Amino acid sequence: QVRLVESGGGSVQDGGSLRLSCAASGYINRRMGWFRQAPGKEREGVASIAVTGTAAYADSVKGRFTISKDNAKNILYLQMSSLKPEDSATYYCASAASGSLYSLRAADYSYWGQGTQVTVSS
Repeated sequence: QVRLVESGGGSVQDGGSLRLSCAASGYINRRMGWFRQAPGKEREGVASIAVTGTAAYADSVKGRFTISKDNAKNILYLQMSSLKPEDSATYYCASAASGSLYSLRAADYSYWGQGTQVTVSS
């Protein structure tokens, strides 16, 4: 069992930046990802990082978001820049039970955090 706790959400204006953190109870040298869900919408994969450190991003955030991890501290990060109102959502950290490749599919993850709210105002 892996416990994930997100932090760093908040309210920013259009064009602002935030950094989300996800502290894991166990090691994070496995597939890790960030997802988001806005009211009335399905959960979508935002970014994922493989064991090798290779990352994948949703087209909507490419060039603006960066996923990274600190294996020694068991922390996953999501640096978000040039934020837009449409980025507003609850952001979730996720960990796979196994698997080393990145994935933006929610079905490929077994453990989820409680979420942190990001609100971007215009």
